[in-house]
Amino acid sequence: MQAPCFPLQYLRLLTFLAKSRNMTKAPEILCVGSVLWDIIGRSASHMRAGSDVPGRIIRLPGGVAMNIAMALSRFGLKPALLSAIGQDPEGNELVAECARRGLGTDHLYRSADLPTDRYMAIEGANGLIAAIADAHSLEAAGDKILNVLNFGPLGRPENPFDGLIALDGNLTAGLLEQIATSPSFSKADLRVAPASPGKAERLLPFLRSGRGTLYVNLEEAGLLCQSSFETADQAASQLLERGAARVLVTNGGDGCCDATADGLIQECPPPVLVTRVTGAGDTFMAAHIAAECDGANRKDALSRALHAAAAYVSGEVAI
Repeated sequence: MQAPCFPLQYLRLLTFLAKSRNMTKAPEILCVGSVLWDIIGRSASHMRAGSDVPGRIIRLPGGVAMNIAMALSRFGLKPALLSAIGQDPEGNELVAECARRGLGTDHLYRSADLPTDRYMAIEGANGLIAAIADAHSLEAAGDKILNVLNFGPLGRPENPFDGLIALDGNLTAGLLEQIATSPSFSKADLRVAPASPGKAERLLPFLRSGRGTLYVNLEEAGLLCQSSFETADQAASQLLERGAARVLVTNGGDGCCDATADGLIQECPPPVLVTRVTGAGDTFMAAHIAAECDGANRKDALSRALHAAAAYVSGEVAI
């Protein structure tokens, strides 16, 4: 029996439809926020303001959303990025690097008018000395980066995305407020982190709405509560009183706390020699998300996240 013969145009249509179904398949997790180039100077010396010391200067993909996505990929998940990247040479190079690392780039907002964002940091043996985040293009793009969740193909207000979303505080306060209250995000499992202490108060909408899981350090928790704390459990308890649904508070090498209405879980990270700090909090968050995706309970997920972050800051994990 002779095989049926289909017109070439029909075969092309089938190929197009197959590709379209593959492109609109929802990712395991969306990472929403800054995707940029990190320019980091590191020295083995202790530093202070005005120090001039030898060291190394590197450039690598960064930004909170990017760091979380890269870490999630290392833990076996398949994240996709929602961010703004320019169509300049730096942007093209960054998108290619994202794809090389297995990160979804189909839904990035590529602007012809905005340059690709950058972050610059100086690190010494005594930790982060100073940093400047130039995320103006992300802020200027605004809600355009969320079009795929508001107008399809990943979601709409009447049929919202119901998977995991990792958000970072480099988004504007207005956009974070929109996400905290919008029907387009009503079914999502929101995991939210400030980009820095200076942007911690942008997370206040998630306290007011009682939505999402917040990942903050002790300083950021104090800014959200307009107070100061000595321990992570004190900070976590206060954040719950202010409306947080769930919060994880880290405190460097001291105790960390995971707090919900069902109770508080505490654990200390393993002691390690710190060789880098930029991206440590993002690694902690990603490892915690990955552990819970793997079925770990709250105690085990916290422990796995702390050990992953310790391995990262010690330099055991390649980036």
